[in-house]
Amino acid sequence: MRLSFLSLFLPLLLVNAVIFCNGSKILKMKYYHKACNSVDDIVRDITWRKVAENPSFAAKLLRLHYHDCFVRGCDGSILLDSTDQKDEDNEKAALPNRSLSGYEVIDEIKAKLEEECPGVVSCADILALAARDAISFQFRRPMWNVFSGRKDGRVSLSSEATRNMPSPFSNFTTLLTQFQSHGLDMMDLVTLSGAHTIGTTRCALLSRRLYNFTGRGDTDPSLNPEYAESLRKSCPKPLNPATFVEMDPQSSGSFDSHYFKILNEHKGMFVSDAALLTNQHSAQMAQDLENPNQFFARFAQSMKKMSEILTLAEGEGEVRQNCRVVN
Repeated sequence: MRLSFLSLFLPLLLVNAVIFCNGSKILKMKYYHKACNSVDDIVRDITWRKVAENPSFAAKLLRLHYHDCFVRGCDGSILLDSTDQKDEDNEKAALPNRSLSGYEVIDEIKAKLEEECPGVVSCADILALAARDAISFQFRRPMWNVFSGRKDGRVSLSSEATRNMPSPFSNFTTLLTQFQSHGLDMMDLVTLSGAHTIGTTRCALLSRRLYNFTGRGDTDPSLNPEYAESLRKSCPKPLNPATFVEMDPQSSGSFDSHYFKILNEHKGMFVSDAALLTNQHSAQMAQDLENPNQFFARFAQSMKKMSEILTLAEGEGEVRQNCRVVN
């Protein structure tokens, strides 16, 4: 199976195009070749070590990158701390982002790069590379190309995160509209939902779907009844906010296409997962992506597209010295 993955990704890794243009914004392969040739090795080595020590970092870093890109583009704004202890109006404070973690990995990578190449590598690029490398650790090879040259944004607003982040409670129309507003299409929506194949979620996010879906103490009828019963056992009332469940049962530690298998058995964790089956075209995509070769190829393409949303280039941002504060 791994040989087939290798044959699948070699064409992606050897792609001839080296520059991505979004208006005046330019990202390049080997962007830091002259200024900091060690950047890829440093990000990979630290990320792989952290994931080896704690496999949950794979899902955490991927999620950080996803949440960053859907607000103001991939500019590292999710990494900014509040500058005032009383001010909680930054992206981290937004409800969709309060459970995010993994920031310390980015901090460690940034500190090392500042030692090697002061003021050169942006936090936004570090996050894009670390997310890729966190998933790639399982396969010991880069799973998609990351073009670099992003600059770090100076603005981070809770209101924008609340408004722009796709919700696990959203229906298909809302999800597709949000993805399309960022230049992503239906295939990207379905494919990137496959990131739910790793990681866990809090029982609190399942409360309504399990216990009060229509306000009458019922369970979401789109959820597999046997699976719903198992979730109720794992998440009994009153719900404990500290209790977690696997998003991809029996496979949440492995990045694979198993998510689509359980999705098509009506065992998707969130309303947003189940929503993918409510549209004829996206439902067919979900069936096709049960094939691991198709999923990995499509995920590589969709991640590259997502990581290039509204990227800041020269003159539009900065390279932070500390990823948590503007210069």
